[in-house]
Amino acid sequence: MQRLARNGGTAGLLRWLAGRAGGWAGIARSDGTVLSASGAASSGPLTAPADAPDVPRLVAEGVRALTERGALAYSHDTGAHTVLLFPLPGPHDAHAADRGAAPLLAVVTRRPVAAGLTTLLADVLMPLSLCREAEAVERKRRRVDLAESRGREAVLHLLMTGQLSIAHQVAGALRPRLPDPVRVCVVECPGDSRDEVARVCAEADGGRSWIVRCPVYARHLILVMPAEGGREGGPDGGTATDEAVAALVERCVVGVSEQVPLADTATGYRQAFHALAVAREVPGRHVRFGAAPEPALVVGPAGRRWAEALLTPLLTYVPRRAQDPGSQELAATAASWLAFSSHATDHLKVHRNTLAARLKLIGELLGLDLLRLADQSALDLALRIRATPAPVCTPEAGQRDGGAAHDLDEVLRRPAVQEWAARQLAPISEPRGGSADETLRTWLRCEGRLGPTAAELGISVPGARKRLTRLETVLQRSLLRPPSARYDLWLAIRAQQVNG
Repeated sequence: MQRLARNGGTAGLLRWLAGRAGGWAGIARSDGTVLSASGAASSGPLTAPADAPDVPRLVAEGVRALTERGALAYSHDTGAHTVLLFPLPGPHDAHAADRGAAPLLAVVTRRPVAAGLTTLLADVLMPLSLCREAEAVERKRRRVDLAESRGREAVLHLLMTGQLSIAHQVAGALRPRLPDPVRVCVVECPGDSRDEVARVCAEADGGRSWIVRCPVYARHLILVMPAEGGREGGPDGGTATDEAVAALVERCVVGVSEQVPLADTATGYRQAFHALAVAREVPGRHVRFGAAPEPALVVGPAGRRWAEALLTPLLTYVPRRAQDPGSQELAATAASWLAFSSHATDHLKVHRNTLAARLKLIGELLGLDLLRLADQSALDLALRIRATPAPVCTPEAGQRDGGAAHDLDEVLRRPAVQEWAARQLAPISEPRGGSADETLRTWLRCEGRLGPTAAELGISVPGARKRLTRLETVLQRSLLRPPSARYDLWLAIRAQQVNG
C-alpha cells in the first residue's frame, strides 16, 4: 500500500484493490456519483465483472442507505455480489455532521467476501485519503502555476504593445518588479527542458529577471533582464545571466539584445531573436546583438508624420458592433502578425480564421495588399515609428525638417536613412559578397518564399535554405524564422534604389 501510494497514487491503489477483491473498486461522492473507478479516469467507462449488476446503481443505493442510517460503513449483498462502502477519513471528519459529505471507498466483489478483505479495506482508507489530498494540492499548484504563467505572458504582451503603465499594474502582483532599462534575452531550450532551464535562469541572477515562457515557440524562454546583466560580486556585476545559462545548460542557445528602455521591449525582443539565429551557428551558443540603429530612430519628424498619415484610418477605426475588434486590437494584431507570421494565432490566442478576417480588414482600411512584402515592410516601419517615443525622432544636427513625407520613398531618401541602409547591407557589399547579395535580393524579390527563390536562382530548395542560413550568420539577423529581418532588408535595398 505504501509503495503504491508513493508511486501510483489513487489510481494505482484502486487498481490494486480491484485485483485483490476480484471485482470493482472506486471512489464515490456522498450523492452516489462515481469519481474514479478501478484505475479508469473519472469521466471514463467503469470496469466491473462481466456478470455483475449495474455497478453505478448499486453504489448509489448503498451510499443512500449509509447516509440515511448514519453508519460508519455499509455492506449489502445482492445476488452473487456484495457491495462494501467505507467513508474516507479527512479534514471534514472533524465534525460528525459533515460525515455525510465525505467521499467513500466502494468495492463490488463476488460472494462470499474473501477472508480479510474488509480489514484490508479499512487499512487502505488512510493512504487512499492522503493520496487524494496530495493530488488535490498538486492540481491546485498546477492551476496557480498556470495562472502565474498566463499573468507573465500577459505582462509581456502589454510590454510588446507599448502599454507600459498597465504592464506595471499587472506585474505588481508578481515578482520581481519590472526593471528599466533592460536587456531582452531569448533562450532556446533543448528538448522538453524549458521548466528546468527557467529554474536555472532564476538561480543564475537571483530571481531579478522577468522570465516568461514564449507563447509562440514551445522551446523558447524570454527573459527581461536588468540592463547591468549579472549578479553582484564582480567588476560589472559578475557573470551575466545569459552567459551563465549558456554555460550551465548543455545544448542551450542564447541570444541577447542591446540595452533598451523597458518601453522598447518589442525592439529588444527582435534584437535578441536575431542574435539567437547567429548563436545557433557559433561554438559558444551565445551571441549579443551587434550595434545597429532601429529604422524608426532615423526617419525624423517627417517620417513620423508619414507613419501617422498611413495609420490614421486604422487608429481612428470604430467597429460597427461592440464585440468586434477596435483600433487598438487591430493594431496589435497587425504588429503580432508582422512579427510572428502564422504563429500570431498562438501569440494572440485567436483562431486562424479570426486572424485572416482581421488582416483582411486591416488591409482594406489602410489600402495595402498585405500579401506583398513591400506593403508589409511599410506597415511594419509605420507601426515601429508609432511605438517609438517622439523625442528621439529628431532631425540631424544643422538640418531643418520640412513637412510630412508624401510616400515611403521620400522617407527612405533621408540622409540618416541612407546611412542606416548602408550599414544594414555592409556585410554583403564587399567585393566577395556578390553571391550573397544576389541571393538576398532574389529572396526579397520573391516575397521571401523559398520555392520561387530556388527556381529563380536555379538551385534546389534545400540549397536556397542553406544559402539563407549562411546569410543569417553574415548579417547577424534571423531570416527564415519570424521575427525576420526581411522588412528591414527590403527597406534598406529600397533606400539604395531610390537614391540611385
